[in-house]
Amino acid sequence: MEDNITRQDLGAVTRFLKTQPILTQAGNVSAFENEWSKWLGVKRSVFVNSGSSANFITMAAIRHMFGKGEVIVPTLTWVSDISSVLYNGMDPVFVDINPHTLGMAESEVIAKITRRTKAVFLTHVLGFNALSTGLLKALKRRNIPLIEDACESHGAAFKGRKIGTFGLASNFSFYFAHHMSTIEGGMICTDNEEVYQMARVLRSHGMVRESTSAAFREKYETRHKDLNPKFIFAFPSCNFRSTEINAVIGRSQLKNLDRNNARRVRNFEIFLNGLDPSLYRTDLKTDGSVNYAFVLILKRADTALRDAVMKVMDAHGIEYRRGTSGGGNQLRQPYLRGIVPHRAWLKYPEVEHVHFYGFYIGNFPSLDRKRIVELCALLNNAC
Repeated sequence: MEDNITRQDLGAVTRFLKTQPILTQAGNVSAFENEWSKWLGVKRSVFVNSGSSANFITMAAIRHMFGKGEVIVPTLTWVSDISSVLYNGMDPVFVDINPHTLGMAESEVIAKITRRTKAVFLTHVLGFNALSTGLLKALKRRNIPLIEDACESHGAAFKGRKIGTFGLASNFSFYFAHHMSTIEGGMICTDNEEVYQMARVLRSHGMVRESTSAAFREKYETRHKDLNPKFIFAFPSCNFRSTEINAVIGRSQLKNLDRNNARRVRNFEIFLNGLDPSLYRTDLKTDGSVNYAFVLILKRADTALRDAVMKVMDAHGIEYRRGTSGGGNQLRQPYLRGIVPHRAWLKYPEVEHVHFYGFYIGNFPSLDRKRIVELCALLNNAC
């Protein structure tokens, strides 16, 4: 990533600091939440200090609303999607990926729904849309909540509607290298009032006073008259708040998000069109996608080619991540040892291929067409 925090953003921070402002969560956080909600197309948003915090809060809300049980999760995702399920005392149920979107395979999700299923936690990986009509209909028919992890997919769409607006709630990340940044930060988005109130409370130590609902606050204040109403902790939580400075950067960044996304879409088209389809997968489903990364997946399990590709990229100073999103197949990670069966990862061949033969490379708005063409030439001649 280059120049993701611009002079314009830094100027906004400088002007803000000159007013000798409140620096902790205050007016700019609220304004950013409202502006983001309007851009996305949801009623409510809650700004937090990371996308991972958004994951934790959303899963805590699911547990409090629906009880403990199973949550269907991807094998290709960021660690916090899984750890948030575990920390909230629920059981992750894994599914393989659709090789064309890197998202959860529709048929596997539907097949693994049981009476214990409390939610489906779907990740839109690296800017792709992972939704399908069949999945949405199946979840609606069975009354299973959908949580969308859109941390890597700001502005991606399904059937002309932004992803992050289809489920009970959605999570976004504003980490430095994502579509837009607050340096560190995240957002929880929902049309559901109960989720919104719970997210506000969970964001700030579980304190009831953070709710904007008089009825919500009164319920706890009436039951707990022995407590100072300013310090009633409804849920065991932590401090997931962000700051005014982060919100100022976010408000500045949001103004350029659509324009920057259009450039990323153009860049990714150039990249896919430039790759040799006999060596690499070029049949990725790009309709509605907004990729902040160039996704590079070998067509076949060719270890020699994989090693040659890495050697070429290292030699030319090209930054990349092997395994694509989150380091590849989460089932291989040590934090899941003793939680999933030994060698469970072998049951998921699509994500296993990406784990060993997939990469991503940065895609940012100011990236020049010539550099993309040169990159493709290097990759096509790596073998």
